Amino acid sequence: MEEARLRMIKANMACPQLQATSNGAALSTGVMTSVSIPLLAGQKVTNISFVSATTAAGTPTHWWFGLYSAAATPALIAQTADQLTGAWAANTVKTVALAAPVTISTSGTYWVSIMVAATTPPTLLSAPVFAAGLLNATGLLTTDKALAVTSGSALTGTAPATIATPATSLTVPLAWVS
Repeated sequence: MEEARLRMIKANMACPQLQATSNGAALSTGVMTSVSIPLLAGQKVTNISFVSATTAAGTPTHWWFGLYSAAATPALIAQTADQLTGAWAANTVKTVALAAPVTISTSGTYWVSIMVAATTPPTLLSAPVFAAGLLNATGLLTTDKALAVTSGSALTGTAPATIATPATSLTVPLAWVS
């Protein structure tokens, strides 16, 4: 049973573990970073996990994780409680429960999000998307969909209702659901 659970968790990672070798500065204070993740109909999502890299959160005031839909304009499905000033050390997995578990109704590419408002947001264990010479102006090959995006500004304790006006991120944080 435990082996099957671990396979399911690994299958639901936004980027493969072996590619997450970068100390990614994926976060800006008060800005949400969202990572695409495939989920299957009937799958129950209770927790979201991200991994800090070599920089701890410095003086956090708000931080949370969220789950967004697979819609063209992704809508908030669930959020964790605001972790407020909770510490987040360097090189640490943070797994936080959603306010209520969610059962996925339709298979698709959903989004897991993270927002940290802090003097210094933590760096995240990440995978770089591509070498700079291979990208177009939006950071993607012309046929690719964004794997990670940023959105919002001056966010605090509550996740926005949608991922509005996303900007492509060239860093894909390691994240998973369980």
